[in-house]
This record gives sequence, C-alpha cells and structure tokens, in this order.
Amino acid sequence: MSWIKENKFVAGLGGATLVGAAVLIGVGVVGLNKTASQKAIFDAASEEASHFEKSPLYPKDENFNGKQKALAEYRKQTEELQAAFEKYRPQPAEKISSQEFTTHLKAAEGEVRNAFVTAKTRLPDGFYLGFENYTGTLAKDAATGILDYQLGAVKEIMLSLAAAAPSELLNVHRPKLEEEEGKEFKADGAVARFLPLEITFQGSEKSVRTFLTSLGKNTDKFVVIRNVRIANQKLTAPMTTDAKFAEPVDAAISPESAPSFTLPGDTGAAAPAAAAPAADSSQILAQVLGSEEVQVFLRLDVLQFLPAKELPKP
Repeated sequence: MSWIKENKFVAGLGGATLVGAAVLIGVGVVGLNKTASQKAIFDAASEEASHFEKSPLYPKDENFNGKQKALAEYRKQTEELQAAFEKYRPQPAEKISSQEFTTHLKAAEGEVRNAFVTAKTRLPDGFYLGFENYTGTLAKDAATGILDYQLGAVKEIMLSLAAAAPSELLNVHRPKLEEEEGKEFKADGAVARFLPLEITFQGSEKSVRTFLTSLGKNTDKFVVIRNVRIANQKLTAPMTTDAKFAEPVDAAISPESAPSFTLPGDTGAAAPAAAAPAADSSQILAQVLGSEEVQVFLRLDVLQFLPAKELPKP
C-alpha cells in the first residue's frame, strides 16, 4: 500500500494499462464474433454462387447471347402466328343502327330458311337463327356491331348445315353476349373473343361428316368445336324384320330358256317350271343396319380475333 502511495504515477499507469487491455480484449472478442458471422454469410453466398456458376443459364456472355437469340426467334414466330390469323381478324365495323341490324337479321333468316326448305330439312317452331329474342325487340345500339358480326358467322354455319341436308334441325341456342345485357366486354389480355353457339340436329352419318368437314373450310370465320355428342336415333339393335325385300319376279322359266343339254336318264319330257326367285336388291344389310339416323349436339365457338398486340422488344 505504501508502494502505491510512493509510486502513484507507476501505479496509475499500470491500472490504466490493465483497464485498456481489458477493453481491447472485449473489443477483440466482439470483433472475432462479428468476423465469424460475416465469414459464415460469405461462405453461404460463395457456395450459392458456385452452384449458379455450374447451372446452364449462368449469366455469361455465351449464355446471354443464346438467350437473346432464343427471344428473337420466339418473337418472330409469334409475329408470324399473328399474321397467319390476320384473315380472321375483322376490320373495325361501321356502327349500325338497331333497325339496320333487324333488317340484316330478317334477310339472313329468310336465306337460311329457304336453304333448309330446299334440303327438305324440318325446322323447329319459332326458328330465328338463335336470335329469337329480336323477333319483336330491337337490339341495343351498343350491341349491334358485335351482333352483326356474329350474325354473319351463324348464317354461314347454318347454310353449311343446310348443304349437308340433315333430316331435322332440332334446336339452335345462342347465349347472350355482354353487350346485350348492357355490359362492356373486357379483353383482359386475350387474343380472341369467343362467341358460343349450340346446335342440335338429326340426320344421316353422311350429313354429319359433311357438316363437320365444312366447318374447317370457312374462309373468314374461325370456328372451334368445343363439345360434340352423337347418339343413334334408335336405342335398340336393328332386327331382320326391319329389312324391306323387293317383290318376287312373277314369271316362270319358259321352255325356250331351259338348258339345251340332257343328262342320262332324261325322258325328254319338258322340265317343270322353276319357281320364281325372290329378287335380291343386294342392299339387304344396308336396309337393316343403315336405316337409322343419328342425333348430334354441337357446342361451337366462333373466334373473333382481336387487334394484334405489339410485342416487347427483346
């Protein structure tokens, strides 16, 4: 104790040194822990970067150039696809009045009805091309443009069906569009608008094949078959009694038509007249198996392609 009193400076310096050393040790420990933490983060990031470097799309010059090339090719193909459907993309239609649309509808209905009459196809009561709600009511002015476009498509489809000559058109249903209910159609990034139509008819298998084939030959309307259901008109198997045989030939074989040669033991007497054979039309199987018709339900979509979109540059 006396030494400290006698050597205050030395004692003070030693004490300060001791305190400073303790502080330095504390700072060093904190720094060491922080360094260890940062090293752990660095090691994790280094491992992740090493994993990315081994991936096929690591951002190297060759990968970047390859990606740019792929994007350019994809853009070109998309533009070519848009151009291929250009003929199905209608030009902006002139605004027509409700009365003008009614005039177009009456003309189309008359033309289609005459075509079905010529084909001897029975039509349902009140048939009006699926636009039955406009027999006594005018369309909204905001809906006449899209309705007139849809009317043109329905007219072409119905004329194609009439050309296939089914025996009966059972039903035509056209769901209402947004504009008919006072709403606005929103594309929401779509490339085409779907205009649905449901058709039910009855006819031969040939009429069905003819009609379905014609849907793919439309030159300015793109038609997609969404659903199809085909059922036989008869639910029971055909019977032999369904066949219609030709009347037997009412004539016996005359002596003049008898064979001119004789067999041993013949007496020379005239052979008895042969029984008249039943006439065979060679269509027995067709009459038994091919007389029934089929009933067909189709749900179609007429696609109205919207204006082409400008693609972002790669």
